[in-house]
Amino acid sequence: MIVARTLLFITIFVVAPPATAQRIHDLPLRPEHIHWGYYDARVAPVLRIASGDAVRVETMVARGVERMRMAGARADEIPAALLAVERAVTERGPGAHPLTGPIHVEGAEPGDMLEVRIEEIGWLHPYGVGAFSPGGGTLPDAFPYAGLKLFRFDGDGTTAFAPGIRLTLAPFFGSIGVAPPPLSGRVSSGPPGYHVGNLDNKELGVGSTLYLPVHVEGALLSIGDGHALQGDGEVSGTAIETSLTGRIRVILHKSRRLLWPRAETATHYITMGLDPDLDEAARIAVREMIAYLVEERGLTREDAYILCSVVVDLRVTQTVDGTKGIHAMLPKSIFR
Repeated sequence: MIVARTLLFITIFVVAPPATAQRIHDLPLRPEHIHWGYYDARVAPVLRIASGDAVRVETMVARGVERMRMAGARADEIPAALLAVERAVTERGPGAHPLTGPIHVEGAEPGDMLEVRIEEIGWLHPYGVGAFSPGGGTLPDAFPYAGLKLFRFDGDGTTAFAPGIRLTLAPFFGSIGVAPPPLSGRVSSGPPGYHVGNLDNKELGVGSTLYLPVHVEGALLSIGDGHALQGDGEVSGTAIETSLTGRIRVILHKSRRLLWPRAETATHYITMGLDPDLDEAARIAVREMIAYLVEERGLTREDAYILCSVVVDLRVTQTVDGTKGIHAMLPKSIFR
């Protein structure tokens, strides 16, 4: 299992860890811990934590066991926990992602913000699946059939793609989200949105932090869609899909209203835009970065706009989830 230590960095918002004793909870992969294919404020929490607590969490590969079998995984390679979830969790959809949770964060209320620190990530099984499906991906007309590829992970954190091609793995959770407002009902785990969810942002690896808005009491945080490696865009419709284990730390910020998700890594501040139109997603990401520079760095709107143009990189998060993503990357190195 690959495990990385958490990195320390200055956060987008000035924060201090809670003074109360912090606990580490376990949320293993079990049928009673999984809701499959949706975010919904009506799903009862499976764990309650306090702000500052950490959770060791296990997640199940998107679309479950069958796609791994079809790609060539042997029966004796599939963990019993995945088989148990596959058999027991029959209420699914409309999305394809088994999600672990929800986690109730004590004191969280609408209008608050969650800080989710990604402290460790490892494998539940040492392989994953890349695929495309008819009608999916960025080029649906060019590939009106299905394709599957099994990737076996080596102990050095790489995988062989083809003779002469070796890939370095970079795991992250593709979907981290909270319950949407109750009036939204059941929301598919496929498109990301105000509840965040299926961002498929490859920057959210070990040492990163994701900031989420809170829409319901307790926030009801869920996590899933393990990726072993993904390019910006996720153009075929999948990353290397796998099952992950990890440790997250959750910190509640009262009365810190957030509309769109933000994030940071050891090297960058990140704002994100989500919209079915990629141009509009880019506009949202830029507006959010301007807002950050004005509110947190004291720039004028005009200077912030110019700074975005000369140092901020816009990257295509993904183009395949219905609601598309653009994330804006601001290097921390410019701040002295």
